[in-house]
Amino acid sequence: MNKPLWEPSDERIERANLNRFMRFVREQTGNEDIRRYAPLYDFSIRHPTRFWPLVWEFCGIRASGDFEPVLIEAEHLADARWFPEVRLNFAQNLLRHRDDRVALIARDAHGAQRSLTYAALHGEVARVAAALGAAGVGSGDRVAGTLGSGLERVIALLATTAIGAIWAPCPHDDAYLPDAAYLAALAPKLLFLGGECAVAAATADALHATAPSIGTIVANAGAEASAGVTAWAAFASGDAGQPAFEPLPFAHPLYVLPAAVSAGGHREGVVHSAGGLLIQHLKDLVLQLDLKREDRIVVATDDTAAWHWLVSALAVGATLIFVDETTSAGGEALWRVLDDVGASVLVTRSDALAASAAAGLAPMQTHKLHHLRTIVVTGPVPPPEAYDYVYAAIKQRVLLCATAGGPDLLTSLAIGNPLLPVHRGELQGRGLGLRVEVIDEDGHPLRDRSGALACLAPFPGLPLGYWNDPDGTRYRRDGFADVPGLWRPGLQALLTARDGVVISTAASWPEAAPAASAA
Repeated sequence: MNKPLWEPSDERIERANLNRFMRFVREQTGNEDIRRYAPLYDFSIRHPTRFWPLVWEFCGIRASGDFEPVLIEAEHLADARWFPEVRLNFAQNLLRHRDDRVALIARDAHGAQRSLTYAALHGEVARVAAALGAAGVGSGDRVAGTLGSGLERVIALLATTAIGAIWAPCPHDDAYLPDAAYLAALAPKLLFLGGECAVAAATADALHATAPSIGTIVANAGAEASAGVTAWAAFASGDAGQPAFEPLPFAHPLYVLPAAVSAGGHREGVVHSAGGLLIQHLKDLVLQLDLKREDRIVVATDDTAAWHWLVSALAVGATLIFVDETTSAGGEALWRVLDDVGASVLVTRSDALAASAAAGLAPMQTHKLHHLRTIVVTGPVPPPEAYDYVYAAIKQRVLLCATAGGPDLLTSLAIGNPLLPVHRGELQGRGLGLRVEVIDEDGHPLRDRSGALACLAPFPGLPLGYWNDPDGTRYRRDGFADVPGLWRPGLQALLTARDGVVISTAASWPEAAPAASAA
């Protein structure tokens, strides 16, 4: 149980972004003790007003204004304010690269793919941003969407946030028609519809009746337009100029994402801030996941939170490869794609690993996987058996990075990193900058005993609240229940003596899964 399943090589430690960041912190603070993850984590939670500006500078976030004060604390965690004098644009930071390196690839079930370079992506975003402005969409307006996990979804998101509007994906049915009650509550100015089928005029009329605020409905690329619906090609047909990135306050709403759980038949919209997500995501992706410009990342998950988390990897300059639902499910096609595209990072879910195990697949024996160095598991935390399967059947020299943060949080309270070993059934540690504890029913920290996972101090990526909840009553009830002032994602966990995190409510694993092993 105590023997690690994986340990980083000296070369991997030396090349890790996190190792470079520790050197940077030592240079900037004079603290020579910061040479391992534990003292860096301790520094990050004891000195948040020093830690987060260092993340900002190391990750090269582009912004203007006064960077002091860093944090204005409040009696309640939800009322803390970060970088109140700073202005930035989320999309501008994600589109900092404008060269011919491939930014996005979308593959279908037959292996056909479409791609965009960073230069081409910049042009497409400029076209759609201009079209949004011409359609009357402005800062603070909602742009709703039911687009699938493809190129248009990323373009629409970036164009929306470039002009200061709020990106608001909707829960939808199999025909990509949005949930009526949720759509009405958002009151969007424009709706991007997913799917490849023609949108009937009657459907368009019904959508307008549901949300009279909608001025324009845009059909997905490949879908036929009808009366009341504009085709994507026509909507995005303008000249590709320079996007006019709107500089916005750090706490400007960026996303309204549907809550993972519907309470009493009502699904909340969770509001996330532009600056908070930008700095939180870059901390996660650059330092914890060790993403680099040369990485090719296969996104094999339809999890809304994970998808929006990973889009921020565009700021690193990496290549994001979106695959179809069938491939994401975890059959042989998933492992074939990794070889086809030379993937260095796979982002998947526990159920996909379980499906591969149940099918008796041993990719280690049937595929090369030469470039694969990290497997990130989002959604339900993988059980110990998933760790066994990864290292016995997929690849021995790979970092298995599980994440845990709760379904409505677009960051991870517990997460991996490239400097620590991987132990069976255990997340490597708590996320930098997050004062995470396992607590009892009275809010007292526990060690080596099961309790509730909680965050005891403010952090930039904490949601702003719920949509249409102006006084925050419902948000405080759901996110900070039982022990006021603590963020509770609803996960039972155990904090080990070596500072690893074991989540009690891990994903299920097929009992009859073959115990694959290397040949």
